[in-house]
Amino acid sequence: MKIAIIGQKGIPAKIGGVEKHVEGISLELAKMGHEVYVYTRPSYTDKNLAKYKNVNLISIPSINTKHLDAISHTFLACLDIIFNRKFDIVHFHSIGPSALIFMIKIFRPKLPIVATFHCQDYYHQKWNKFARGCLRIGERIACKSPDKVITVSEILKAYTNSRYNVETEYIPNGAVLQTQEEAQEIKNIWNLEKDSYFLTTSRLIRHKGIHYAIQAYNNLKTDKKLVIAGNGFFTDDYARSLKELAHENKNIIFTGAQSGKILAELYSNAYLLLQPSESEGLSLSLLEAMSYGIPILASDIPENKEALGDAGFTFKNKDRDDLEKKMQELLDFNLAKSKTEKEISRIRDIYNWPKIVKDIVLVYEEAVDNKKGK
Repeated sequence: MKIAIIGQKGIPAKIGGVEKHVEGISLELAKMGHEVYVYTRPSYTDKNLAKYKNVNLISIPSINTKHLDAISHTFLACLDIIFNRKFDIVHFHSIGPSALIFMIKIFRPKLPIVATFHCQDYYHQKWNKFARGCLRIGERIACKSPDKVITVSEILKAYTNSRYNVETEYIPNGAVLQTQEEAQEIKNIWNLEKDSYFLTTSRLIRHKGIHYAIQAYNNLKTDKKLVIAGNGFFTDDYARSLKELAHENKNIIFTGAQSGKILAELYSNAYLLLQPSESEGLSLSLLEAMSYGIPILASDIPENKEALGDAGFTFKNKDRDDLEKKMQELLDFNLAKSKTEKEISRIRDIYNWPKIVKDIVLVYEEAVDNKKGK
């Protein structure tokens, strides 16, 4: 099957849950023998990179601003699909880019379309009122227009059914079980050792709740450090405010966005992953942490509870005091480590990429058959 994947910034993934999701499914699809084409943006993926691990990359320019980057790139990618290429199926990701599904529907009406609903992005505080309205329109199109719709959580599946009377296919995000890396690079750069720090891994965006983690940590009685791995995304004011919150505490370390070996070392050697998000789709940072078998303390939003099951610890969403209390309790080593085997089991049994991508291929085949009237 010749598959186009559209809506993401690109691969290999550096930051961004959608990008990590697309990398996971595209690599697995290629392993299965499918011909996969991922559209990329030159601001994210080197435009001269034409192939990544048997996945074909198509670099298309974009207007690299906060509000126009995704939609301009998707527009030009749609034009490329309409006029320049032949695919068996097109897979859109995220509700913003999905607003342009109508272009394919009008000009290539026989081409099957699948859309994945990752997250209700209009709840993210980085967007203004106009952008949120556009995202809601994109959501409606993503849920009503494709031949098949995938939701990454049971919560989004129930929402889509209730809101739009659409039955979607629930296929979650995934991860790969990891072997732990010794603290080498992170020891050389930041003097970090095994179990010596709390870790957060996300973009520095307000709805990710990093300010709660810093506020709670500042009141904590511990010699463990707080490591914040991530950078802003058109959110310089928020990133500055975090550094102001942390400026008097020399044990708070901002590493910037990390990937590859350094990120693997950060996960492997963390004492506890903190995930204080106010809203999520199905957090890939949680799944990644689970794949390394490290303890997790997350906000008790439904999406986090769905991912963790009984394999992690939670605190009351947006409640700094409860977060501090739970962090203090989890300084008990045996308590903190008590659920890590359950995390690994959930990755192996529920959130593993080979199983997930087999389910996606079934959705593709059904979309193709429906288009042909079978």
